[in-house]
Amino acid sequence: MTDPSQAAAVFERLRRHQSPKLALTGKFAGRGAVEAAASGSRVTLSDGRSALDFGSYAVTLLGHRHPGVAAAVQRQLEVMPTSTRSLANPVSAEAAAVLADYLGGTLPKVHLGLNGSDAVEIAVKLARLASDRDRVLAVRGGFHGKTIGALALTHSPLFRKGLRGCTTDVVHLDPDDADAVRRECARGPVAALVFEPVQGENGAVPLSPEVLRRWARDAHAQGSFVIADEIQCGLRRCGERSVALAEGLPVDAVLVGKPLGGGIVPLSAMVCSKELYAPLAADPFLHSATFGGHPLSCAALPAALTAVEELTGHGRQLTDRLAAGLRALHTRHGQVMSGFHGRGLLWGIDFTAPGAAGEVVVGLADAGLLVSPCLSRPTTVRLLPPLTTTAAELDEALDILDAALDGAGRALTAD
Repeated sequence: MTDPSQAAAVFERLRRHQSPKLALTGKFAGRGAVEAAASGSRVTLSDGRSALDFGSYAVTLLGHRHPGVAAAVQRQLEVMPTSTRSLANPVSAEAAAVLADYLGGTLPKVHLGLNGSDAVEIAVKLARLASDRDRVLAVRGGFHGKTIGALALTHSPLFRKGLRGCTTDVVHLDPDDADAVRRECARGPVAALVFEPVQGENGAVPLSPEVLRRWARDAHAQGSFVIADEIQCGLRRCGERSVALAEGLPVDAVLVGKPLGGGIVPLSAMVCSKELYAPLAADPFLHSATFGGHPLSCAALPAALTAVEELTGHGRQLTDRLAAGLRALHTRHGQVMSGFHGRGLLWGIDFTAPGAAGEVVVGLADAGLLVSPCLSRPTTVRLLPPLTTTAAELDEALDILDAALDGAGRALTAD
């Protein structure tokens, strides 16, 4: 797509058939262009410009169109892309087995969905059924999705505006309060504790493993399930296959998604214990979805996990290089960049004011670097580089960020 009139047609369709604000945001971000193609860490815009993709909300851990994943999906497309839903499907069965083994085999049961909210919904539903309890504990700053059930766990009230009753039976804990779970369990029965080991939408904030370990122990002592939402931070995004399992946390479920489909097809999963899965084992039709375990998506899973493991060593090198670069930028641009935090290839950059963050995001997009804003934390943006990023591309991104921070600093000084 190189004809400017074609991009204009896209924005007109967005305005007419979806949201005018969505059209405005997209037009502003792309300076009138739309995304047209992508490969690896780069996206090509309709006007011919190229941008490094360090955003995509953590989906493109393997970059765009990873050849191994694309080949696996193509093979399945040519054989049987969908399922009858009445006959057993070997592709989804293999995907479940591969994923359970990938996470160490201690959590043997798997439920497959299409997005993060799917995984959250089924995990909480099963916890309530298996425990015969209603109350769920979540964490301040956490994000677990925007469907009605998952939205109750998501902490920010921004996403619940105009909706009543969404927080019923959910209590949000102070992430620094090690005694919070014990106190809440003493107040009454709790079905589950749900947390992100690294809070993505909250700006890539790692939670204390010591606090999480105490919480998990206290939850189990009262018969509650423990669920680690790693939809954004898992699958080597933060260095480990599972952050919670690597920290030795006694969890009953790990939720994964985003890059699980290799950045090509939508796929999510709940990987859990037999005890949590028990209601679904007793009645497999208790929770189902037409496209859950879709063969075309499931075909991507083994190839995606294989590719992730092949790139793990390179990912550690990228992490060290990125962390060093962010330290240097913070030293040079402290008047704009108030701090940074994160783990692996998930980092949040804090700015001194929302205006500074907006200035930098615009500057980055203009210069060819796409990042992910934090909708509920407007002073923070996320950097989510793919594992496929080269050292030269990472240095290019840091140079672009350096220039954008410099421009924002001059703008703040002028004001």
